[in-house]
Amino acid sequence: MIAVSNLSKAYGRQTLFEEVSFQLTEGNRYGLVGANGSGKSTLLRLLAGEEPPSDGTIAMPKRARLGVLKQDHYRYEDDRILDVALMGNEELWQAIDEKEKLLARADESFDTERYAELEEIVLKHDGYSAEARAAEILEGLGIPTEVHEQPLSTLSGGFKLRVLLAQVLTAEPDVLLLDEPTNHLDILSIRWLEKFLTSFTGIVVAISHDHRFLDNISTHILDVDYETVTLYTGNYSRFERAKIEERQRREHEIEKREREIEHHKAFVERFRAKATKARQAKSKQKLIDRVVIERLPQSSRRYPTFRFEQVRPSGKDVLDLDGISKAYRDRQVLTDVSLTVRRGDRLAIMGPNGIGKSTLLKIAMGEVEPDAGEVSWGYETYPGYFAQDHHEILRDEAATVESWLWEAAPGETIGQIKSRLALVLFSGDESKKQLDNLSGGEAARLVFARLSLEQPNVLVLDEPTNHLDLEAIEALVEGLEDYDGTLILVSHDRWFVSQLADRILEIRPDGITDYRGTYDEYVAYCGDDHLDADSVSLRVRREKKGGAENPTGPPRRRTDRRKLEREQAELAERIEVDEARIGAINELFCDPAFFERTPHQEVNRLEREQSKLAERVEELTERWEVLEMELSEIEV
Repeated sequence: MIAVSNLSKAYGRQTLFEEVSFQLTEGNRYGLVGANGSGKSTLLRLLAGEEPPSDGTIAMPKRARLGVLKQDHYRYEDDRILDVALMGNEELWQAIDEKEKLLARADESFDTERYAELEEIVLKHDGYSAEARAAEILEGLGIPTEVHEQPLSTLSGGFKLRVLLAQVLTAEPDVLLLDEPTNHLDILSIRWLEKFLTSFTGIVVAISHDHRFLDNISTHILDVDYETVTLYTGNYSRFERAKIEERQRREHEIEKREREIEHHKAFVERFRAKATKARQAKSKQKLIDRVVIERLPQSSRRYPTFRFEQVRPSGKDVLDLDGISKAYRDRQVLTDVSLTVRRGDRLAIMGPNGIGKSTLLKIAMGEVEPDAGEVSWGYETYPGYFAQDHHEILRDEAATVESWLWEAAPGETIGQIKSRLALVLFSGDESKKQLDNLSGGEAARLVFARLSLEQPNVLVLDEPTNHLDLEAIEALVEGLEDYDGTLILVSHDRWFVSQLADRILEIRPDGITDYRGTYDEYVAYCGDDHLDADSVSLRVRREKKGGAENPTGPPRRRTDRRKLEREQAELAERIEVDEARIGAINELFCDPAFFERTPHQEVNRLEREQSKLAERVEELTERWEVLEMELSEIEV
């Protein structure tokens, strides 16, 4: 258990949080959330002992081993990838390394006593299976076995950071402190990490801007806001509801007290001069003087506003890709890909990293030439492109935020430009910032502001959420939901995709699947979450042994039955939870006094919640029935 008592942290006059107390217990996973600059990463560093608090204490068990994700891959450039992962357990790695050196000098001299001490350390850490564990973790994070013997320098930056994550996980710590662990991970690796963390028996504290990841792993949420840290039970979705309800409750209490005081003041004003009521009026005045009404602090969360409009609708056929192939030297990334996008499509392109998703967008936008195939844009199409490496369009580093945006709309007044910048959280002196001083999130918001000025009727977005915080991602979803043009996007953020896409294109090594439906419908259509790394690894192993799986081949057997039965049990549990909530809302509605004492907005919210729950129960029940039919067809 980690006990945090009266913890405070400030930098000069800026207070991040003060007198914060909470406990972190084994077996629980804590999502750490808050606005950029609120103090999330600072709190993580305090827990890691990397920074002292301004006041208060953090009591950590003496023998607790911490696993902290760091971004210092440059120190391992010449080391073998597998060795970098093994270095996470420093004591074990040093023992293994020293043992090998002793054995290498065995012909000259051999220290039997030291060798025995080292052997004891290796056995204590189950060192003889450590390489196998490290290799399994690396594979789960998308780093194949064939590269494990190569130096870290052979990997790209994103994959190097995966190795550092593997290093932390391989160490088998008691406490995991992870700052944005899903950065640079594709969907397969994120799913693998989720499974790893949910089976982890220690304490996990993770910062993430991935809604679905936080929902899937979190048992609790630590919210850094209002210059404090509040602990909530449940995942991120439950936290969002609880925080709104708590704020509404406190605002309602304050309004109630203010009304009471106004009533008392009216009594005093009316009767203070009347002899028979003077004593009561004086008593009421004392009561008013004693009451101190709490003023709720302002949230540190800031929500930008993204507005996208199309200059005019495009023709019916928006984009045609015919037989697109592309290789980089000896690495083939796209093979004979054909795709037609129609007006109004909201297409999400998905697949593992390195499969060619971004390359396909670059080819469509004319940024990269294909080796084969043709690209045809339809009549009256005006595409707007958000590149994954969008800093490239901010090349004029001496330009300011204001001047760069104004350059895209010289016909607008400076006041209109400032107004547009304010929508994406550049206000006051922030609009005078030079482009080379912008953070990743600021740069992304600025590019979106320019896209809104250009009014494209096709938005092509490559990993648009990479540098955005949770609030900006939610605002971007809202803006894109209102956009009536065509949307083509690549994203590893499953929540983001599930909110927007009505068509899924999955690119795999053995071909593509083009599915017209939402992400959740696609997962259900596939019969399981085939984007699960375990399933993909199994398929790859089978392909290596003798060809790809044949979907119309032999009937599924016991392993499939167990998988379907597990999914069916999970569905039944979710249905039970939703039905219980529906029942609880019904009980509230059955109370005649409920509608008198409850604000109209809250009643509407509960009605919407109940309606959505009922729809979800119906969908889950339909899926349960499909599973029941599949189970009846499987050989026992």
